[in-house]
Amino acid sequence: MIALLASFLIATNATPRELVQSARTMIPSDVELTGRLIMRNRRGVVLEEHDYVYVRQAGVPALTIDGEPFALSETTDDRLPTSVLGTDVTTSDISLDYLWWDDVSFDETREGETVNGQVCAVVVLKKGDRLVRVWVDRKTGALMQAEEYEGDKAVRRLWGTRLKKFGDRWMANVMEVETLGAGHRTKITVETLK
Repeated sequence: MIALLASFLIATNATPRELVQSARTMIPSDVELTGRLIMRNRRGVVLEEHDYVYVRQAGVPALTIDGEPFALSETTDDRLPTSVLGTDVTTSDISLDYLWWDDVSFDETREGETVNGQVCAVVVLKKGDRLVRVWVDRKTGALMQAEEYEGDKAVRRLWGTRLKKFGDRWMANVMEVETLGAGHRTKITVETLK
């Protein structure tokens, strides 16, 4: 049903909000994700590894890293979120909270760009001074890439490198997050989705 909805929206002249809604439906509103965060340098040498469990029930998120609760602070201002244990990953990368922001529009100058060979619509999401661009696959409605900006400059990038079907949902089960210019990146694996 979800794939059918995504196909219908993308086959029509979907609005930016409908495309973002399609990307959101790939992730259940109540969810439990488990996996690993693996930070590597430019040569691929592992610098840090952490197990995580992310749970959202009735809109309330909880994150556990290496078996210990990790404090999730609500972003009430417009600053970039802080990293998880010094990795490139923020809680926004795990929760994809920007997909629920209200200020949504197309970046028409980038329409039709591809990510991993998939033709995408590029959608701009804003919350106060925060700005995130997301690339949504026109074929599946899946989120393919996201970039967070500080002013006009991209400072962080997230992209999926592998898709997996969890039940009836397709989702990136391996994502890379890079703080641009930092000399390292962090892989997020999704091992289970419930």
